[in-house]
Amino acid sequence: MKIRPCSDRPILEPCSVEGYAFQLDPYIGCEHRCYYCYALNQAETDWAEEILVHRELVGQLGRELSALEPQPMYIGWNSDAYQPCEASYGHTRQALELLAQRGFPVCILTKSDLVTRDMDLVASMPGSSVGFSIAFQDEGVRRLFEVAAPPNERRLEALRRLKEGGIETYVLVTPVMPFISDVRALIDLVAPYADTIWIYGLSLKAEEDRNWHNLRDILERHFPELVEPYRHITFSADHPYWAELRGELEASGRERGLDLRIGL
Repeated sequence: MKIRPCSDRPILEPCSVEGYAFQLDPYIGCEHRCYYCYALNQAETDWAEEILVHRELVGQLGRELSALEPQPMYIGWNSDAYQPCEASYGHTRQALELLAQRGFPVCILTKSDLVTRDMDLVASMPGSSVGFSIAFQDEGVRRLFEVAAPPNERRLEALRRLKEGGIETYVLVTPVMPFISDVRALIDLVAPYADTIWIYGLSLKAEEDRNWHNLRDILERHFPELVEPYRHITFSADHPYWAELRGELEASGRERGLDLRIGL
């Protein structure tokens, strides 16, 4: 994997997640190679070969934070802050140390158990949380769509350690892949370790987009019968598939007393 500096740009960017005005990505690009990822549609480089980093992350981030009052920061929106290169470069750790010094809590989303390395920092930041995304109950199928991401077993173990360490935890069951993801099984898997479970379906914008081309290729090779259903379901938020699943999950959440946040 090649790592090289990115062009000059802000580190803090506007965030569309409710409750967060800003997000930050210590890396531009992601080694996990999740073929469904929406961020691929704006990728500057081939993430299978090259990841970009900020030239002076700590200094620049410090200057950008100096203009803000302490507030929650979202980490992990466009790339995974704990992808493999973090073990060597430590940019995420450096960013967290600065945020902790300035009194900024964080909400981290990752697929990597490397986040447990920073439990000490996160635990020292009141109001912070760590979450994992998970979409597949079968490891063989998962590897088709997330070729270089850590397996579910490692994510669940990390989630357990975080919760036992007193850190607020959450899980995003996302993207729900119609007829492939078993949402109920995934909820059962994560419920013991997650304070909150969010559920979001696979949502595609246009057939010209890179993530749809990636998914279509995988479906054609391994699930050819699903290519046409996916064209109808995943490009339409109003498709009956989502409404039916939403109704089932809402009823199940009430019955089990789970904090399910259903975004279908």
